[in-house]
Amino acid sequence: MSSETTSSRPVKTTGLHVGDAVPGAKKHDPILIADSVKRTFGGLTAVDIEHVEIPRGAITALIGPNGAGKTTFFNLLTGFDKPDTGTWSFDGRSLAHVPAYRVARMGLIRTFQLTKSLALLSVMENMKLGAKNQVGENLFRSLIPAIWRKQDAEIEAKAMDLLTRFKLDAKKDDYAASMSGGQRKLLEMARALMSDPTLVMLDEPMAGVNPALKQSLLDHILDLKASGMTVLFVEHDMHMVRHIADWVIVMAEGKVVAEGDPYTVMEDPAVVDAYLGAHHDTDLGTDAEHVEALKELIDDEQ
Repeated sequence: MSSETTSSRPVKTTGLHVGDAVPGAKKHDPILIADSVKRTFGGLTAVDIEHVEIPRGAITALIGPNGAGKTTFFNLLTGFDKPDTGTWSFDGRSLAHVPAYRVARMGLIRTFQLTKSLALLSVMENMKLGAKNQVGENLFRSLIPAIWRKQDAEIEAKAMDLLTRFKLDAKKDDYAASMSGGQRKLLEMARALMSDPTLVMLDEPMAGVNPALKQSLLDHILDLKASGMTVLFVEHDMHMVRHIADWVIVMAEGKVVAEGDPYTVMEDPAVVDAYLGAHHDTDLGTDAEHVEALKELIDDEQ
């Protein structure tokens, strides 16, 4: 991908939803569906999702102000936390009571806002950990190198191909701790691809990344879609959202308050309300100043 990919408004995927683009809109081919998912912490309701569907084969952005419940929702969907109520499924299979490692084996892989690379392992060792169904993980089989050596060589070759693609091949023998924050983001994304996922969930992939690496991350996310994967990401960088997202879901106070294409969503009164904290008795639909303020807020985040 070249830098020109994100320099102008891209062609968006069409026909993602059924009917109007409203909160909880039905999708033609959803890969992830959540119904009545609620999570409370004491007296605080962090997530209260009535219905949401993630379209297959598209890049969906999950946005909202700090404290909206985005990361908590990610944790619930991927088995890192348990909801109080609700049902949710991935590719037609229920994820209720499925632990995080099994969710990953099913093809739903996530990254974290704070990278989870193992600092005292090399970059290559981190990559190899991401591969599924390694026969050498069995205690008894690991004692017989002839059983696992061929597969290990194949895993290492695949890891090297991905490191080259992410321009991290020169660092394959370096400790992960020696990498910059942006490089660790690239490593985490590359490691996620070792398991050949169907859906990749990225939690604030641009957080802490210097401008020099941002374009690289953008291009890699677009490559995921080009490779046939579905992408769901949490992001505060509205420049990124507008230029690569096919669909946007907006959360505020734990609920989905708006859905639609990026350019329509940015002017939705509910989104203005969520970001600016406007009073509920204000007629946001006719308040051009609030809309312009949101645009300025978005532009400032570029």
